[in-house]
Amino acid sequence: MAESATYSVTMVQPNGTVITLVAGDAQTVEDLLEKLERRHLHNVDAVSLRSGDARDATPRLLSSHATYIVSDADPLEHVAAAWVEFFDSRSTLGTLEIEVERAVEQLESGVVVMPDYYLLLDPVGLEGTWRHWWLGVLPAQSRNRVLPTPASVDRVNRLLSRLPSGRAWPRPARWLRTLERTVPDRAGLESGSMSGLTEMGSSD
Repeated sequence: MAESATYSVTMVQPNGTVITLVAGDAQTVEDLLEKLERRHLHNVDAVSLRSGDARDATPRLLSSHATYIVSDADPLEHVAAAWVEFFDSRSTLGTLEIEVERAVEQLESGVVVMPDYYLLLDPVGLEGTWRHWWLGVLPAQSRNRVLPTPASVDRVNRLLSRLPSGRAWPRPARWLRTLERTVPDRAGLESGSMSGLTEMGSSD
């Protein structure tokens, strides 16, 4: 039987749609999560989960019964940092390979949860190689699952109500193990991710 190309695990999955907020700086995400928590939006469970190990976020995500579970838990956080630092000549290929293998094992075993969507807050402010990760590498895997938006409670709430459908994330091993060959200036060009997401982030 051929191996499925899309990401899925056999362990219990969250009841709702998992949303991860990301931005060029952590304070933007933290501030928006606090505002979302204070607003008590209908069917939105907003919680900060970055303070501990990525694996610690999973029980909290699984315990929520909200329609939308919004947090800052990113299972690819260390992979992204290692990729950026590798191509910025600030780290080694070995470090990237270690982070990739750890992420593959955790994702495919269900120890950590891949979000259904990443909401990219204020993408215009992204700089350097990080811009290529968020606007190129990640959306090239599933363009409609990385969505730019202003860092506003009202805009995020509106976006939650009209999330686009998109193809499932590919199996982690299929693309994470190619990151060492994914050059920043070329990332996402084949799928038009960079130009398309930039246009989305400047409109709406």
